[in-house]
Amino acid sequence: MTQVKIQMLEECGDLIPRKAHEDDAAYDLRSRADMELVPGKSTLVPAGFKIELPVGYEAQIRPRSGLALKNDLMLTNSPGTVDAGYRGEVGVIMYNAGKENFVIKRGDRIAQMVIAKLPEVELVTADALGESCRGEGGFGSTGKQ
Repeated sequence: MTQVKIQMLEECGDLIPRKAHEDDAAYDLRSRADMELVPGKSTLVPAGFKIELPVGYEAQIRPRSGLALKNDLMLTNSPGTVDAGYRGEVGVIMYNAGKENFVIKRGDRIAQMVIAKLPEVELVTADALGESCRGEGGFGSTGKQ
């Protein structure tokens, strides 16, 4: 099992990321501050911890489906990426797509974090790419179905 070190900020020990269920893929992240999210704006919500990821790993910060469905909250850069070399506080860039202010209290679950091993990849330049049935079609090229 790979161990990942986290450091909780002062007075944030109760906010340690946890999985709600043993078989969950993601750790719940909580706000360390009381904040108000204004409609139509992105706000950085601090999560109260720092992380030391091993080289070859990333932490993906993803939205919570309930906040999206019930409150029109999303993450501006979803999924966000925490790189192995970053040692600052993890923060969540939240966007209020609703019509009213949304209040976040300290300890509220605001996002999910998935720790992922990255494949070893080398990009190589090529004069041509192989054929595929899709070709260059993208951005809705397959229609509404």
